[in-house]
Amino acid sequence: MRVVIQRVSKASVGINNKTHSAIKQGLLILLGVENEDSQQDIDWLVKKITQLRIFNDENGVMNLSVKDIGGEAIVVSQFTLHASTKKGNRPSYINAAKPEISVPLYEKFIKTMEGAMGKKVGTGQFGAMMDVALNNDGPVTIIMDSKSKDF
Repeated sequence: MRVVIQRVSKASVGINNKTHSAIKQGLLILLGVENEDSQQDIDWLVKKITQLRIFNDENGVMNLSVKDIGGEAIVVSQFTLHASTKKGNRPSYINAAKPEISVPLYEKFIKTMEGAMGKKVGTGQFGAMMDVALNNDGPVTIIMDSKSKDF
């Protein structure tokens, strides 16, 4: 399971020219699922994400987590995070899980995030064409992969 985490001052997901989800300060999380992913990957990532000290404290030092600041989150599924570009110019998505695997794991990831944050988490819509807008705060962008825990 791979995530791109962006610290945002605001973010939104639009579908069919309508706002589906919107948050103020918090995290925009792009989530890619592989065939071998499980609840264990979800648990590890959610714990790391919700405890990442990437928000400024009163001294301007990144010392606070999204939970510490009472921030929000949006989770958007993105199979392209598992693109392979080794051969040719057209990416291969062979490592991305098919919907029958990725949809339940995406939904479990959202529920686990909500439990860890103690609040509702915004979402995209699996398989939809989405317009994702954000103000990257910092900018702060972090990539994590549950298969490479030292990534």
